[in-house]
Amino acid sequence: QAQLVESGGGSVQAGGSLRLSCVDFGGTFSEHTMGWFRQLAGKEREFVACIGWNGVDTLYSDSVKGRFTISRDNAGNAVYLQLNSLKPGDTAVYYCAASNSFARGLPSRRNDYPFWGQGTQVTVSS
Repeated sequence: QAQLVESGGGSVQAGGSLRLSCVDFGGTFSEHTMGWFRQLAGKEREFVACIGWNGVDTLYSDSVKGRFTISRDNAGNAVYLQLNSLKPGDTAVYYCAASNSFARGLPSRRNDYPFWGQGTQVTVSS
């Protein structure tokens, strides 16, 4: 099963960029659709982006489309989220997640992802 470790969070000013990384130590990385979620203060965890296990198809929430880019490196057992043009509303804890093996489609629900990282804080100031 997936064992996910995230890094790359931090504090930036509005308009800045960050690159989040998530490494899977579970040994089955290429079998999983990988997703990124975020949890704003006082809110429920929400979908951000996902990428298929074959690295071809991607899906983004409307709030981040055009600003964030998800990518994966199966050889390195890693998934990334490039955050550009950051806004204060992007401030949240960001989580990476792994689907069941060889999941079909591009799921965007929390319950579609059994495996989760510990989260990394992103803070965007005005």
